[in-house]
Amino acid sequence: MSEQPEIVCICGSMRFADDLRRAHRDLTVSGLIALMPAEIDREVTSDQKAMLDALHLRKIDLADRVLVVNPGGYIGESTRSEIAYAHATDTPVSFTDPL
Repeated sequence: MSEQPEIVCICGSMRFADDLRRAHRDLTVSGLIALMPAEIDREVTSDQKAMLDALHLRKIDLADRVLVVNPGGYIGESTRSEIAYAHATDTPVSFTDPL
């Protein structure tokens, strides 16, 4: 039986959506399962934001590791929370840019 592909959860600010999509594409063509934040093309309510944030934490639960897309070293508040969650669950975290 062949080994299962690694699952990588991509985290980062949606202001860098193109970079997140690029990371998703690069991981996928490398044979990995890539999970990224939901892209919503409209305003969301605070309840919807809370639900989407919780959903992304479940993606971290599924992942073997987290890749933080942080152009120029930028990490926003939501991403910081996701990094803290990953550390709390012993999920390895790496970054695309130095901190």
